[in-house]
Amino acid sequence: MSASSPVLNVNGIEVIYNHVILVLKGVSLTVKDGHIAAILGGNGAGKTTTLRAISNLLKGERGEVTKGSIELRGERIENLTPAELVRRGVVQVMEGRHCFAHLTIEDNLLTGAYTRHDKGEIARNLEKVYAYFPRLKERRGSQAAYTSGGEQQMCAIGRALMSNPNVVLLDEPSMGLAPQIVEEVFEIVKDLNQKEKVTFLLAEQNTNMALRYADYGYIMESGRIVMDGLSADLRDNEDVKEFYLGMGGGERKSFKDVKSYKRRKRWLA
Repeated sequence: MSASSPVLNVNGIEVIYNHVILVLKGVSLTVKDGHIAAILGGNGAGKTTTLRAISNLLKGERGEVTKGSIELRGERIENLTPAELVRRGVVQVMEGRHCFAHLTIEDNLLTGAYTRHDKGEIARNLEKVYAYFPRLKERRGSQAAYTSGGEQQMCAIGRALMSNPNVVLLDEPSMGLAPQIVEEVFEIVKDLNQKEKVTFLLAEQNTNMALRYADYGYIMESGRIVMDGLSADLRDNEDVKEFYLGMGGGERKSFKDVKSYKRRKRWLA
């Protein structure tokens, strides 16, 4: 990554659910200002839990950060409420989109501005969202329940943008979408990153797509970061090709099966 300053630091966090189940086991990562970082891995790796730890949405699922710290521009944020984090510029787009089915597309978007009171700026933001998502403008009066999965994903991202965020946590943006729509969504994410300077941390199972658009990647297995690096380097890594890009012919199923691979014990630092 470039020499730009970190906007988000996750330092050796552990997350436990129901006071018993250890899900994250010393996760550390850094997201630099103006970049796109990706957390990669299969189901159950801990990607969603990592995002929810950052956005402090764990309590609704009886989860908590029990060790480590999370910093936004050097200030610890793990004890802030989700609403306080939104006001500080951190917003999460949930896995599965979670649009309000009975509300119109435009009303869904406006709910994203609930922490704001600058009506003129909110109106300008709404038009900016429509400029990035022209399909939403066409469907602005339609109930979300009667729109496609791709339109709902665009609505969920647009709703997050209505809070005027600096950092967007994007959980599984490709889930359940056709390949053409996935590419369209990622192109918009790249545009928002480059033109609006929005920083993204996304969790994604579609490793190939994520590494095409992200600047930096973290690969998770069983609640740990097992590899990280520049996206270009990860795409060229033979083990990543085999395990995550479907380009190998071997029978190995996990990084733990590679005898020569030594995990980075950054979570112990």
